[in-house]
Amino acid sequence: MRSWIARRSLRAFAKRYGYDVSYLEMMLIESPGAFFKFAPIMKAAAHREAVPTDASFAAKIVGALAEDCGPCTQLVVDMALEAGMAKDQIEAVLRRDPRAMNDATMLGFRFADAVVRRSANDDEFRDAVRAQWGSKGVIDLTMALQLGRMFPMVKAGLGYAKECRRVSVNGHDVDVVKQAA
Repeated sequence: MRSWIARRSLRAFAKRYGYDVSYLEMMLIESPGAFFKFAPIMKAAAHREAVPTDASFAAKIVGALAEDCGPCTQLVVDMALEAGMAKDQIEAVLRRDPRAMNDATMLGFRFADAVVRRSANDDEFRDAVRAQWGSKGVIDLTMALQLGRMFPMVKAGLGYAKECRRVSVNGHDVDVVKQAA
């Protein structure tokens, strides 16, 4: 019964977002134990207690870009739109253009980018996040960044990360910049 409900939920998710969940379906079929241990990460990845939506999704997009070349990043973009993040803010993160970001987006982006790149100034951005939103803000952005990276890595590990594609924001293709030149 639990597997049947999970399969229905995966299919509904796939339909809602136009996202290929075959790697999760395979996990459910081949190792239900692994799937049901992994499933709570989906809920944990949605955790947000102190930071604004823009900051959280900026961190999620940075995490997806670090591990993915399209489908998972597109999923995060679609979720950001659904959560109310403005198109121009999403595009600014995809293009790595802090000048076009509002303050919340920029702080979430800079923190996540510094952590992903193991930058020497990650403490500077962590302190800025803590000053703006407290320790809960640091936790929120860390979870948004790191748990979101887990899905593309599991997908790749299982052999399902074969597709690269353009990322679009509301039907408008965006030239994604993965790292600064």
